Amino acid sequence: MQRMTLAAMAATATLFLAACAQPARSPMAQAQQEANRQTVLAFYEKGLNQKDADAALQYVGNRYVQHNPTAADGPEGFRKFIGFLREKFPKSRNDIKRSFVDGDYVILHVNSVREPGTRGSAIVDIFKLENGKIVEHWDVVQPVPETAANKHGMF
Repeated sequence: MQRMTLAAMAATATLFLAACAQPARSPMAQAQQEANRQTVLAFYEKGLNQKDADAALQYVGNRYVQHNPTAADGPEGFRKFIGFLREKFPKSRNDIKRSFVDGDYVILHVNSVREPGTRGSAIVDIFKLENGKIVEHWDVVQPVPETAANKHGMF
């Protein structure tokens, strides 16, 4: 009979605890998460790509807390931002590269190009939903550089 080393026992315990820490999602919870993803994707398409604030706001709850320091809270803050895009960058396009869902949070990894032919920016948008509606938003924006120190790309 082989004896487990202390390191092997620690590794086994760590894997066991990690597996226990990840609660199994019920089919209903998985369906709600997918519904949350679809809500955010529709909001993004209507608002950021089609620049139709009213159509996008149907996906927003009775509050919309904005954590981007350059954007105002609420539906009017969102309308103002979409109006800015429509006026200054009418051909802007946002290409969602990947999306992630964790409970009531949906995270998007986006290539946002305000002017066709430019590299644009890499954006990570985080949305919090309550009762199937978007109620909070955070984002982190980084310009896509002309050259990189590696060959992996940002997307």
